Amino acid sequence: MRPSGARPNSPGSAPTREVPAAPTPRSSPEPSRIFTAEYKQRVLAEADKAKEESGGIGALLRREGLYSSHLVTWRHERAAGILHALTPQKRGPQSKRSPLDEENQKLRRENQHLGEELRKAEIVIDIQKKWLLCWGVRWARRTGSRNSDGGRQRVVPGGRHPSCL
Repeated sequence: MRPSGARPNSPGSAPTREVPAAPTPRSSPEPSRIFTAEYKQRVLAEADKAKEESGGIGALLRREGLYSSHLVTWRHERAAGILHALTPQKRGPQSKRSPLDEENQKLRRENQHLGEELRKAEIVIDIQKKWLLCWGVRWARRTGSRNSDGGRQRVVPGGRHPSCL
């Protein structure tokens, strides 16, 4: 017993056992579990077998970490014949687009991207052709290169190809 004038957990008295000295940190709450249809059916089958022995259902619930309300809900679903109700449903609004529409959109974007790449490549090739015509003729004139028949190559006056003007 403590003296009548002493306050609990005061500096001059011993701490009481009813109040902890420091609060213990609570562990984070467990995330909700998702049970598959096979698991639910297996647990219900085990619960049906465990009915015959005393304390069997309680042991099953403790072992699996379940509540009795789980069994009640699953039994109602099984009795109603709703097999798909035993499987967890995906929450949220349903997608309004079909997978074919999504694939079609993806292919259209890819086609547009490839068309743009082709356009860029054609521009580069066109510039390379013009460059070769403009500078290749000048190079041929300076080096005095000859045709396959031995004659000099024809050079436009000014050393430029007509497309370079």
